[in-house]
Amino acid sequence: MMKKTIAIILSLLMILSAVPFTGAFAAEENGAPSDYATEAALYVHAVSGSADTQAWQAWQSVHDEDFEVAKPNEKYFFLPSSAAENTIDVYNGFDAAVTLNGVSIASHATESVAYTAGTAYTVSAGGNNYTLKIMNSNAEGAIYINNPDADGNGTDLMTYLNDTKENSATATGAIVTPDGKIDNTAIKKIKGRGNTSWDKPKKGYNINYDKKVSIAGMEKNKKYSILPNYQDDSLSRNRILYDLSDAVGLPYASDSRYVDFYVNGYYWGSYLMCEKVEPGSLVPEVTDDGYLNEDGTIKEDFPFIAEVDASATEGDYYVTTNNMKITIKAPEVDPGQPGYEEVKNYVKEKFNAFYTATAPSGDLASVADVNSVAKLYLINELGKNWDSGVSSTFFTYRQDENGNYKFYGSPVWDYDNSLGNAKGVQWDLRNIGVTDYEEYTGWWCQHKGKSNASAKRSNNVIARISQNAAVKAVLPRIWFERFMPALDHFTGAKYDKEINADFYTKEAYYGLIKDSAAMNYESGWLLNTGSWIADHSSQNVAHYDSATQKMVVDSQTTNYAQDFEGMYNYASDWMLSRAAWLSEQFAPNYVPSPLLGDADLDGEVNIIDATAIQRHNAGIISLPEEAKVSADVDKDGEVTIIDVTLLQRYFAGIATIKGIGKPIE
Repeated sequence: MMKKTIAIILSLLMILSAVPFTGAFAAEENGAPSDYATEAALYVHAVSGSADTQAWQAWQSVHDEDFEVAKPNEKYFFLPSSAAENTIDVYNGFDAAVTLNGVSIASHATESVAYTAGTAYTVSAGGNNYTLKIMNSNAEGAIYINNPDADGNGTDLMTYLNDTKENSATATGAIVTPDGKIDNTAIKKIKGRGNTSWDKPKKGYNINYDKKVSIAGMEKNKKYSILPNYQDDSLSRNRILYDLSDAVGLPYASDSRYVDFYVNGYYWGSYLMCEKVEPGSLVPEVTDDGYLNEDGTIKEDFPFIAEVDASATEGDYYVTTNNMKITIKAPEVDPGQPGYEEVKNYVKEKFNAFYTATAPSGDLASVADVNSVAKLYLINELGKNWDSGVSSTFFTYRQDENGNYKFYGSPVWDYDNSLGNAKGVQWDLRNIGVTDYEEYTGWWCQHKGKSNASAKRSNNVIARISQNAAVKAVLPRIWFERFMPALDHFTGAKYDKEINADFYTKEAYYGLIKDSAAMNYESGWLLNTGSWIADHSSQNVAHYDSATQKMVVDSQTTNYAQDFEGMYNYASDWMLSRAAWLSEQFAPNYVPSPLLGDADLDGEVNIIDATAIQRHNAGIISLPEEAKVSADVDKDGEVTIIDVTLLQRYFAGIATIKGIGKPIE
């Protein structure tokens, strides 16, 4: 049914492919769609006055989740954020002139047309009467990908890609930013991605451009993943938790942007364009050939990226250890290449040692960066991530600052089933004894993967990390000194310019996505995505009282409208309420870390601290060892006149010194 319905809607886009696209070459000089546009329809360009041929969208009707159209004569233009607020360039793909809002557009010609968003315009074309409504996005960018002949037999790109995840194709396209800049770098390869999400009608894809490109200000890369967030009615859970991971200092957090996605002139909805989990770009310490010496022999030690992935299949490059499938994301070696078995054996050996060390009394610090795996656990615990330690759980094995190879808990990935979104599998929850999965209270990760409710411990790797003594010792400090400042910033109540470089406020994220979300849901992607999704209609919001070290729950229930704003607020409020519960749990064991620059250890950083460092350097006083750590402002291992100078420049407002006045990790 899925293949058939996709083919139906896409064939509607190309229904008159036999109709000669006369005048196309002449019209292109004035701005017209490329040869992917063969339907008799009206088309709108992303940027007014552009001669670009790629960033065009055909008008389309609202569809259901099987791509069935109930009202084919009601049409929409879903405009990206680059479109002008009051004029658009419209191309007429019909064989006779068409009039739109008083402007006559000749057959196969382009004209500038004034418009008002939300107004329904009447259009007579091809012997039919239509209404046309125009909506505007505010997303950070737009992605256009075009190929009307993906398999060489005339198959439309999305029909071909969605037939099987194994299919891939090349394409032309456009990357468009809100300021109207267009990048026409070609697509070397696009193919489907995802595990359970691949079975949904709105799918995700991996995109490999011919050269490095920037998407809406992201660092240039060739490879990206474009995520549909189909099961997330807030369209934001992945974005928020990726950015939070970045803000708390997890390495390799994927940068991402809200984008609108168009293929062959068809609007596919609001997506999240992300840096792909890849060696060399997102994880620079790992390369696909980094396991080889110059003479082609296998190195004794080398870095790699490994993913705990229960859905790994025969076609994947993986090993099985401790009843877990560990996919080797990099270096990915094909059968027959040098080192194919050696790399697998090496990864298995190192992951075994790591897994063993995650035991409650295991020496985790000898094989892993404790802080980073603790942060990875906290991200999963904060979100109550259903997939925690089961799939999309990545670890990077590389050298630390001392040259020792260790595991780092990152990159983070795939959190649409987090933050109160999913109901979970009920028989599984009953088996492990969790009755409050949908609630923001209660421990989660330590139970995930238990064989039964009475089992003392789980074999799930994140569950084991959560119970390791070294991790438990640092959790309160990391929570209160890294996570809570970021979450307080998210609320907008304690805005922090430094945090905002990585992690925005709740209001800012909403502002970046709300209009794109409106287009997404108006086009046919319904807010209600099935029985897997939890009830998001109401909750009693909680906050943390630092004076009493207790969670305080509102007596009045907050009700959420069943629209995008309501669902976005539900997800945000659930996360902050969950944070309040976790704060209450961690508070009894929290001992504040010294502050960078606080040489006299009085809990404040001021000019007195600069004086203390000067007196120490002059031999008048001797700072205790803990105070020396705080006084070492440039973190070079010594307390010198440079540290005094940095503090003085900071107090004078001459320079911004990162980390001054904040806890030292």
